[in-house]
Amino acid sequence: MKIKREDIRNIAIIAHVDHGKTTLVDELLKQSGVFRSNQEVTERIMDSGDIERERGITILSKNTAITYKDTKINIIDTPGHADFGGEVERVLKMVNGVILVVDAFEGPMPQTKFVLKKALELELPVIACINKTDRPEARPDAVVDEVLELFIDLDASDEQLDCPFIFASAKEGTASYSADKPGTDMIPLFDTILDYIPAPEGDPDAGTQVLISTIDYNDYVGRIGIGKVDNGTLKAGQDVVIANHHDPSKLTKVKVSKLYEFEGLSRVETRQADIGSIVAISGITDIHIGDTLCSPENPVPIPFQKISEPTIAMHFLVNDSPLAGQEGKYVTSRHLRDRLFSELNSDVSLRVEETENTDSFKVSGRGELHLSVLIENMRREGYEFAVSKAEVLYKTDERGRRLEPVERAYIDVPDDFAGSVIQKLGSRKGELLGMSSIGGGFTRLEFLIPSRGLIGYRGEFMTDTKGNGIINTIFEEYAPYKGDIVYRKQGSLIAFESGETVAYGLFNAQDRGILFTGPGEKVYAGMVVGQSNKTEDIEINVCKTKHLTNTRSSSADEALKLTPPKRLSLEEALEFIDTDELLEITPENLRIRKKILDSTQRFRASKKKQTQ
Repeated sequence: MKIKREDIRNIAIIAHVDHGKTTLVDELLKQSGVFRSNQEVTERIMDSGDIERERGITILSKNTAITYKDTKINIIDTPGHADFGGEVERVLKMVNGVILVVDAFEGPMPQTKFVLKKALELELPVIACINKTDRPEARPDAVVDEVLELFIDLDASDEQLDCPFIFASAKEGTASYSADKPGTDMIPLFDTILDYIPAPEGDPDAGTQVLISTIDYNDYVGRIGIGKVDNGTLKAGQDVVIANHHDPSKLTKVKVSKLYEFEGLSRVETRQADIGSIVAISGITDIHIGDTLCSPENPVPIPFQKISEPTIAMHFLVNDSPLAGQEGKYVTSRHLRDRLFSELNSDVSLRVEETENTDSFKVSGRGELHLSVLIENMRREGYEFAVSKAEVLYKTDERGRRLEPVERAYIDVPDDFAGSVIQKLGSRKGELLGMSSIGGGFTRLEFLIPSRGLIGYRGEFMTDTKGNGIINTIFEEYAPYKGDIVYRKQGSLIAFESGETVAYGLFNAQDRGILFTGPGEKVYAGMVVGQSNKTEDIEINVCKTKHLTNTRSSSADEALKLTPPKRLSLEEALEFIDTDELLEITPENLRIRKKILDSTQRFRASKKKQTQ
């Protein structure tokens, strides 16, 4: 018989990037008394990764728990980026309701739509929290209407449409029931959670069923499965069977060695977990997302939706440049292979495939950001490797047509720049669906554009809009191939010989284009040292020194005026490289190079390609 467990609530916080989810969780933790009064607390406590803190985005979903009025509230902070959508889809299976956080100025954005659609499909009740009401340009009443319109667009039921609205400022730590009356604390939000989010229910006397929704990894205990107890109880030391809805043949007997529940930001060991509890389980090596831990007498897996497929791929290669092995700690193909396959322990949206070449691995993910975060993590850990230009993953339909992933892009730009953005995206096979004014001198554009049309566009977009534009994309569908796209109008400036760059050589080269290197840097033949002014590649000698004569002294070089080099960030470099180039990544440097370093062989290869 199913019963409700009234002393627990399980909720997920969902929102678009940068609408304040993580800051809101911080305040809920602080005001529930998780921290001592004198404890030092950093901002965005839940974003524990270095890259998460630097970029201000959440990449991995995080679990925490607070106690309010003797009720334990398990909170899951989810990523807002569509690239990490695999994280959002599965954590929603652990909760009984969601808090949808929407910025009081920006209103609902593409990822808001993406995460809300997933929640409504699972028939989860929603509390709408209009955040950042303290912003001078906030327009909470208009945003409420936009949120309700979004609910209607997504075919929400009458009960879901009748959701409560809370007006909050996570930064100030306040929430209220009305946009006109500012709150003094978070109590209105706590009370709404208890009143509106249903308590978890299950049958305590039935066989054990725990659906694993997240995997954590720890070097000491290995894989840790996190999930909710749906039925029965789970005890430390209990024998269970792993079953999987999508793989009926998988029935493995295992033992639960240790069991943890969440309290505040820590995990607390427990002997037994009952229905509705969110638990972490260690000691099972072969545990995966989507597995159900069942009692051996009646192993029935819980249905689980498949994770969305990757749409973009890159090749990760062993670094074989003339400067290879000088800066990295891990440089061999075995190091690279082990690291990429270990990433699969915690990232379900990633695919890693071995290729015919033992030094190259095909890595597929949900978008450029998804793969660039992995690259940055590996670089910081001391890995040295090279990556190819991102390419989209095609499919073929039953009629033999080539299909490609298409994205829906929402772009907010100052009115003056709308024309140039429309022109650029049109040349990249984008189709303008709508254009509207959103006030404050901004225009919102909506496009359908092939995923490959967006590769390498973000940097250009920031330049075109003088850093004031916002672009958000979300996967729409696979559609027939839209035709070829010319990515880069300019060629590369390629170093002619190996050596160290000299001011004289750079001075002579800088009229040819934009340089990426300054004086006194190591270069090698075939390395890309800048962007050409012309459409074709140009070889230049940046190591060239001035010949000395009786009348010319070497000190005359000091009068040369060099333009400061353009330093590319990881994202800019990934966007810049062409299909015949690689990005060499070391802990200290990013270098762009031609795949074929020798100029004669490169010339022959391009001639051969043209004749084919």
